Amino acid sequence: MFLPTTKEELNKLGWKKLDVILISGDTYIDSSYSGAAVIGKVLLDAGYKVGIIAQPDYKSDKDIKRLGEPELFWGVTSGCVDSMVANFTASKKRRRQDDFTPGGENNRRPDRAVIIYSNLIRQYFKNTKPIVIGGIEASLRRIAHYDYWDDKIRRSILFDAKADILVYGMGEKAILEIADRLANEKPCEGSACPPLAETFARLHDIRGISYISKTPKEGYINLPSFNQVSDDKKKFIEMFHIFYRNNDPVTSKGLCQQYSDRYLIQNPPANNLTQEEIDKIYNLDYERNVHPFYLKDGKVRAMDTIQFSITTHRGCYGECNFCAISVHQGTAITSRSEQSIIREANEIVHDPGFKGYIQDVGGPTANMYATGCDKMQTHGICLKKDCVFPTTCKNLDNNHRPQIELLRKLRKIDGVKKVFVASGIRYDMILDDKESGDEYLHELIEHHVSGQLKIAPEHTEDKVLGLMRKPGTRYLTEFKKRFDRTNAKLQKNQFLTYYLIAAHPGCSLEDEVKMKQFVSKELKTNPEQVQIFTPTPSTYSTLMYYTEINPWTGEKLFVEKNLGEKNKRKKIITNKL
Repeated sequence: MFLPTTKEELNKLGWKKLDVILISGDTYIDSSYSGAAVIGKVLLDAGYKVGIIAQPDYKSDKDIKRLGEPELFWGVTSGCVDSMVANFTASKKRRRQDDFTPGGENNRRPDRAVIIYSNLIRQYFKNTKPIVIGGIEASLRRIAHYDYWDDKIRRSILFDAKADILVYGMGEKAILEIADRLANEKPCEGSACPPLAETFARLHDIRGISYISKTPKEGYINLPSFNQVSDDKKKFIEMFHIFYRNNDPVTSKGLCQQYSDRYLIQNPPANNLTQEEIDKIYNLDYERNVHPFYLKDGKVRAMDTIQFSITTHRGCYGECNFCAISVHQGTAITSRSEQSIIREANEIVHDPGFKGYIQDVGGPTANMYATGCDKMQTHGICLKKDCVFPTTCKNLDNNHRPQIELLRKLRKIDGVKKVFVASGIRYDMILDDKESGDEYLHELIEHHVSGQLKIAPEHTEDKVLGLMRKPGTRYLTEFKKRFDRTNAKLQKNQFLTYYLIAAHPGCSLEDEVKMKQFVSKELKTNPEQVQIFTPTPSTYSTLMYYTEINPWTGEKLFVEKNLGEKNKRKKIITNKL
């Protein structure tokens, strides 16, 4: 079933009032690819009455009041993407298109959506139930952070949103515990009700949340204060190192950060999901479609890629410096069981709109499915060693055999014509897998590529690659050789598509020219998938962009900040020689 989004739907369900109302910057797609839908279905499965208001009109009360006031709490998210990233390009031009808005026009999602929606609730519901913010925008802005669009350090989003609780990370465990504790509060009326502060205090030991306190928390690490990190770039670097090192549920400590006379408190992260828990989430009943209330306003372009795609796992131990997946989803890989994935594929086959093509089987990095390190699960991440940089760690179980077997079983399902692997892959991991890497590449090329296989070298100069935490070009050139050789053997006419980044911190104009020459000479292509580096909250690359300092050596970095020069660099890479 769809979560209700109108009073009429509530009446049909026989629900007088909702326990939880979710507000989202995306339209309502009932899919496991939508965070709001997942949270809603997890709460629904636990017995709570949940409704959703997608992309409410933030200039009036016509939408925000549509479902009344919840019994337990409001849940607010910007959607699948930070609203500033959704609304603006790296050149700070407003985007015309929004793939998560009916009709595709970018006219429904406000800038800083979490703040706008939370304040919208406060405007029309005085002394309302707790406001819980979450999703990627809240998660990555949970401490003091550099904001590219304001070009300054902003406070934790909790302060500007005037919310009560921030859930960071993927959120299912924390949100269920919040709901359970609020639901178990004894009924009360009038003066017999405890002050809201007492209610919130009973939530403050939940893992995976942040909140505001009048006092610091004993035993937690004190970060440099907001004033300190705003005034001193070295203090900002110190803060970020501590923040980044405390994202692992096994080893992390709680954090405190002072803001004038108040403190941001961040509890340790929620524990990683077990395979049984992640299977249960993805086995819930999703409609795989846009709610009819919103679909009437036009096509939602995101459906082209997610409607018949399957998520196999969460997390990424690649930890690329320009990417925030590790901070949001975690470093440890949590993989679904083969049975759960095949069950979902069989459900897709029976969807009336399915034409035989599973658009993607993957995750943040497709070929990290069922890989990882046992030590990471029991002892946490290594603070002095990376899993796949500069080479793959010998302790990492990098065998692609489980993925090979999964893809073969998916291909055999009646009604499936083709299974694509459209998520990005780590080609260095394929080369470093001496047992099954070549076989996996053969399977991809023969059965799972739609003419082009996407890979992301990002750059070609070792200095820049080191700052990105990406492997050297020896992996890239060797992978291309194997890809071309296997293509010829299979008599396939398929190509590699290269994702590249221009104007990354520490990258000179000469580095861009050398990359262009390398791509033309060694890869024999003219790149089209080139993006200008966009500083987004909670990444090391953004830290470098703001401070113009190498955070590990203290050395000065050149950072191109002129928009015209950034665009010039992109043209150098994309123009034909």
